[in-house]
Amino acid sequence: MRVFGKLLDTARAPVRAMRAKASSGFGAAAFAAALALFALAPGIGHAQLGPRVQPGFGLPAQGAPQPAAPGAPFTKPVPTLPAPTLRAAPPAERSGFVDRIVAVVNNEVITQKELEDRMRLVMLQLQAQKVPLPPRDVLEKQVLERMIIDRAQLQFARETGVRVDDLTLDRTIARIAEQNRMSPGDFRRALERDGISYEKFREDIRNELVLSRLREREVDSRIQVGDAEIDSFLEEQKASPTGNVEYNLRHVLVRVPEQATPEQLERFAARAREARRQILAGTDFGQVAASFSDAPDALQGGTLGWRQRDRLPELFAEAVEKLKPGEVTPVLRSPAGFHVIRVDDVRGAAAAARQVDQTRARHILARTSETVSEAEARRKLMLLRERITGGADFAELARLNSDDGSASRGGDLGWVYPGDTVPEFERAMNELKIGDVSEPVRSPFGYHLIQVLERRKADIAADRQRMEARRILAERKLDESFQDWIRQLRDRTYVEYRLEER
Repeated sequence: MRVFGKLLDTARAPVRAMRAKASSGFGAAAFAAALALFALAPGIGHAQLGPRVQPGFGLPAQGAPQPAAPGAPFTKPVPTLPAPTLRAAPPAERSGFVDRIVAVVNNEVITQKELEDRMRLVMLQLQAQKVPLPPRDVLEKQVLERMIIDRAQLQFARETGVRVDDLTLDRTIARIAEQNRMSPGDFRRALERDGISYEKFREDIRNELVLSRLREREVDSRIQVGDAEIDSFLEEQKASPTGNVEYNLRHVLVRVPEQATPEQLERFAARAREARRQILAGTDFGQVAASFSDAPDALQGGTLGWRQRDRLPELFAEAVEKLKPGEVTPVLRSPAGFHVIRVDDVRGAAAAARQVDQTRARHILARTSETVSEAEARRKLMLLRERITGGADFAELARLNSDDGSASRGGDLGWVYPGDTVPEFERAMNELKIGDVSEPVRSPFGYHLIQVLERRKADIAADRQRMEARRILAERKLDESFQDWIRQLRDRTYVEYRLEER
């Protein structure tokens, strides 16, 4: 099945290409698509050009964190809800016939059929990743808990006004179709051939976008990094010989409720110790993560990927820098819960070098909208490209045709540092030779024609060093902050389990 051939997986790891393959049916690819939405969705990034915060652990960051207002609380208080009057989930969340209730989440229910549908997708995804499946009852409880957390977030999003309009949703699906080299119509027909309801698929995608925006509002935008923290970090970088070392990590998190009793703490700690024991005994890490971990990446094998030492939370950094590849940390305790981390590999990183490659480029942007379709924007740029390659002046055409603020400068973006532009733009720009003009390049903002004017090596200016330090320090805080917010929300959600009522 090739419907979701190539997607970008940001499951709170850096944006990277992934290929989801299922041995049977559409399920694994559809599930992988949902995980990839944060990299694909238009309108999530905050700026077309300008510094970006790379995603840290857990779910991906969407744009650079903005300082909260002075005295603002870290998160908005989540009210404790009383035992509810039950109602079925709204059509956007319901999955067919309600046959039996397996959980109550505030005043909504999760049904056996919904759970079985999600189980099927998760099992296909794990099989596609060649991860041995945990016992069914263990996996069922893990999947149900994730459904409960998702449902609680969606309820909170509705109550607090987080919405995704139809235009944004249509653009997102169009981009997913484009990633698979299909038109939206062909993509819809491919879904229906595989027995996937297009309307249900749309609502699943809408929910993923809602969750992304909710995290962005409640967590990412509240991350604060002070000047004193930046000064201290830069001093540490000068003195630290290990600041540019990278670790390839895998992770198990056993989440702990905010007001856990000593007995509960011991039970959760024992669960983490058992996970570590199984890892040391040679059990596949992905299977252990699927069985024990409460982290968002648990069903992706617990993979965190490559992380620079200075981009890790200090608790993790101090633990992993003592380990060799293949070794496992002791059980670590953080405010979010208990962690077990394995180092799969270690390498030196060039990211901390004081010199970087800079590119001077210009572009013409054709934005898409309700009145300008994807095909029209692309056709417009193809015609402009023909004129440019035929001898027309790029700058003059940019002034007359570009939908970007750089139009008045002939599309000139000046000297661009790595990371200044969105990934799609940067990849295409880096592949060009000096003087070449790209084919139309799709980004969250429309289509671009890009021309590279010059390249050079440049020292990182002091202000850029501080900007990069701010990014790194924000990354350190993102995952822990998100896990803390999820824990608060989960603790305040009324949940009644009925899974055992067979």
